[in-house]
Amino acid sequence: METMTKSSSILILHALVFSLLLPFSLANDEYISAVGDPGMQRDGLRVAIESWNQCNEVGVETPTMGSPRAADCFDVHHAPPRAGMQQDGHRLVHRVRERDNKLGVGSPFRGVKLGSLYDVDRYAAEKELYLGSLCQVNDSPKPWQFWMIMLKSGNMDTHASMCPENGKKVGPFGPDSRFPCFGKGCMNQPLIYHTYTSLHGDEKKTMRGSYFGTWDLGYSISNNGSRNLMAKLDEEPEKNEFSYYSVTWEKEVGKGSWVFHHVLKTSAKYPWLMLYLRSDATTGFSGGYHYQTRGMLKIIPESPDFKVRVTLEVIKGGGPSSQFYLLDMGSCWKNNGKPCDGDVTTDVTRYSEMIINPNTTAWCQPDALHNCPPYHTFANGTRVHRNNTAQFPYAAYHMYCAPGTGKYVEMPSNICDPYSNPQPQEILQILPHPVWGEYGYPTKQGEGWIGDPRTWELDVGGISHSLHFYQDPGTQPIKRKWMSIDLGTEIYKDPNAVAEWYVSDFDIIVPKKKASSD
Repeated sequence: METMTKSSSILILHALVFSLLLPFSLANDEYISAVGDPGMQRDGLRVAIESWNQCNEVGVETPTMGSPRAADCFDVHHAPPRAGMQQDGHRLVHRVRERDNKLGVGSPFRGVKLGSLYDVDRYAAEKELYLGSLCQVNDSPKPWQFWMIMLKSGNMDTHASMCPENGKKVGPFGPDSRFPCFGKGCMNQPLIYHTYTSLHGDEKKTMRGSYFGTWDLGYSISNNGSRNLMAKLDEEPEKNEFSYYSVTWEKEVGKGSWVFHHVLKTSAKYPWLMLYLRSDATTGFSGGYHYQTRGMLKIIPESPDFKVRVTLEVIKGGGPSSQFYLLDMGSCWKNNGKPCDGDVTTDVTRYSEMIINPNTTAWCQPDALHNCPPYHTFANGTRVHRNNTAQFPYAAYHMYCAPGTGKYVEMPSNICDPYSNPQPQEILQILPHPVWGEYGYPTKQGEGWIGDPRTWELDVGGISHSLHFYQDPGTQPIKRKWMSIDLGTEIYKDPNAVAEWYVSDFDIIVPKKKASSD
């Protein structure tokens, strides 16, 4: 009999909780789920992994790993009990082979364009489309592919000219203290090891799989006996000198939600790392990604009419520099209000993130207006300018930065980092505060943090409608559509920090009438 793991006990807890709560996509006939796997309840899981460098590209593949895209997608086949057996039998039928996951630049596959075969960045984008075709589930109103685990390193070699500046190619510069780099090769992709989902337990009803690895290529982490090794690394990652990540998913057949267990550790060479679980668009662009994407959102949520439900338990916060996002939403539109079309010189990625780490303070202050959005809009529609020191809620904002291509940005203003996206970006980071309470968000520091696991029901459509995002004056306001909804952490330039958390019950709902009209 297997020893019950921490994740197994949490799996039971979540199953009990979820049995008492109808998925809210079903609780109101006026709403439907926008995701292919509402509440993460589908036994036949679809989950993929991708890894980005600082500017959301591949740059260079890691030897023996292939292109940094992989997927674990399977169907559960049920068989009646055989003679003398009391339990039904189950079998997992995988749809993605190891040779598919190990495909690397130069290796052809169905659908890859000749011009992409030896282009490491475009190859990865097309590999994602190929893996999506293997995982795809036909559904209404459109097919969907998988949940996406996203890895990213903030290292940047300013001498290598790998990252554009606001979408435009630039030559070598620096050194630049904003970006960690230990020298040539600092922008490498991580090792990605994969334990395919399989059945566990005496009755073979517990499904479990994982990805894990490190960015520190000098350390030997073997996939041999990976389950035992990963369990050891998960237990005490701070004892190791190297960076580390793992994501394990677990569910009992026919019961409750998948539970995703995440661990992320930085190192001296890789102090700026990110790990998110994303629900991305099934076609078109997703947040921060200027290629065709695949994902879980069969309906793209639009402000102000959508909500998010998710259960989050934070075990370790990642230290004082961990920007832990209860929710991160990503979109893309041009400064003139037109939708993005793939032109990285005029497209602008738009992000908003709720940071729940209580160590994160408000940089937005009456004497630091450059860190504040120009105005705040209250839930009742009242708009207050940041100069109004009596009414503007400075403590509700960690930081705002404007796109580098905004010609009419109200000054003073910070300009967003021009290198960490393939195109210009705009970022608005908010903190727990009473002004967000009407949207279901945390109202004070510590809510939802370590020791306070919660199932959140967030009016993300409402809050995203009220937040400031830049557009050129006089242009028609765009309908804000959010192609990526995710959560996780960004540990910012802090070596040897460890974060650990669990996610389950993830769902996004939209009005049925709105979905039908779209």
